[in-house]
Amino acid sequence: MREEIQIRPTTQGDVAGILDLLGTVFHEDYPEEVRDWETGVLELDRSLVADDAGQVVGHIDAYTRDLTVPGAVVPAAHVSGAGVVPTHRRRGLLNRMMRRQLTEIADAGREPIAVLWASETSIYPRYGYGPASSRLAFTIMNREVRLTVPPAEPAGRLRMAEPTGLLADLAKVYEQLRPDRPGWSSRDDRWWRYVLTDLEAHRDGATKRYAVVHDGPDGPTGYALWRVKNGWNSHGPDCEVQVREVVATDPETYQALWRFLLSIDLCRSVTFRLGAVDEPLRYLVDEPRRLGPAVLDALWVRLVDVPAALAARRYAAPVDVVLDVTDPILERNTGRWRLTGGPDGAVCVPTTDPADVTCSVTDLGAVYLGGTPLSALVASGRVRLLTGNDPTVAFGWHRRPSSTEVF
Repeated sequence: MREEIQIRPTTQGDVAGILDLLGTVFHEDYPEEVRDWETGVLELDRSLVADDAGQVVGHIDAYTRDLTVPGAVVPAAHVSGAGVVPTHRRRGLLNRMMRRQLTEIADAGREPIAVLWASETSIYPRYGYGPASSRLAFTIMNREVRLTVPPAEPAGRLRMAEPTGLLADLAKVYEQLRPDRPGWSSRDDRWWRYVLTDLEAHRDGATKRYAVVHDGPDGPTGYALWRVKNGWNSHGPDCEVQVREVVATDPETYQALWRFLLSIDLCRSVTFRLGAVDEPLRYLVDEPRRLGPAVLDALWVRLVDVPAALAARRYAAPVDVVLDVTDPILERNTGRWRLTGGPDGAVCVPTTDPADVTCSVTDLGAVYLGGTPLSALVASGRVRLLTGNDPTVAFGWHRRPSSTEVF
C-alpha cells in the first residue's frame, strides 16, 4: 500500500471526482441532470474518499435516515456509493473505508444499525452485514391473470397525474404505513424529491413516470408509481408496465390499484422489482404462476451497537436469552449479552451468565428485521444453540420486511 493514498473526509472540491468514480464503478453515464440529482442527497460530512495525490480513487458515504424495524423506528446509517476505481483495486482501500466508516458511526453513538443494498453480495458479510430481507421480482403476464375478488362496493376513486403533483397525498399515505413496515426508510422533503425526480437518463426508452392515487371517503388510501415501455411485435401491441411502488392502507385499495395496473391498454406484461416476500398479490390472482416471481436479496443490516440495536426493536414472543456475540471489527460488541423483552419492549445488557446461543454480528444483522429465520442459520451451522432456550420465534415478526426503494 502506497502511504500517500489517504482515507479522508470529503470536501466540496471532491464532488466531481466522486461522480466520475461512481459512473466508472457502476458502468453508468452521469450526465449533468444525474449529477445534480445525486448531489441533492450527498452528505459531505458523512462521506469518505480515498485520495491518491489529489485524485479520488475510492468513495463511500452514508445518509442520515430512520428505518422501521419490528415494532419500532430507529436511526440507521444508510450506506451507499461504495467503490474503488479499477486501477486501485486489490489494495485494501475498500477495507479501510468500510472499517473507518463503521468506527465513526459507532463512535457517534446515534445510529445502532447501518443498512445497505449490496452490489456484490460476497463483499459485505466481511464487514458484519447480514442479508436481512428478500424481495420478489415479478414479471407478470397480465393478460393471463385475473383478480379473484370483485371490485369493492362502493368503489373508491382513482386520480392520475405526475408524481410531483400528488406529493402531499403520496407522503400522507406513506407516513401512515411506515411505522408498521420493517425495512421502510424515512423520507423527508429532500428524499421525496430524490425518489420522485424522473430523469430521462433513467427511463431506458420508457415513458415518464406516472402516479395514481386511490381516494376513499376520507381522503387518499393508497397510490402506485409506474411508467410504460412501448413495444410492438408481429402480434400487435406488446408494451410493458414498469411498476415502482404500490402502497395501500387497506385490501380494497390494494386490489383497486392492481386491477388498474394489470389492465392498462396495449400492455402485455407488468414488471415489479420491489415486491415483498409476503406480497398479497400472490394470493389475489387465479394464475399465480403467471406472476413469474423470483426471490432476490434486498436490505443488508449491520448492528453497530449490539445492545442498543437489540433493545430498540420489539419481539414477537417473550424472550430471555444470553447471546455470545463475536465482532472482529467493532470489538466493543464482542461478548455475552442478556436480551430480555417481548412485544412491548426490550433491554440488553452485558452478562457473565452461560450463553444460550453463539453467533456473529453478521448473523444478528441477518435476523434483525425478522426476515431471515434464526432457525435457518442454526440449520446451516452458522449459529449454535447451546441450550434448549431457542429465541427463533421471538426474532420473527408478523410482517415480513420489505423495501420500497434502492438507495
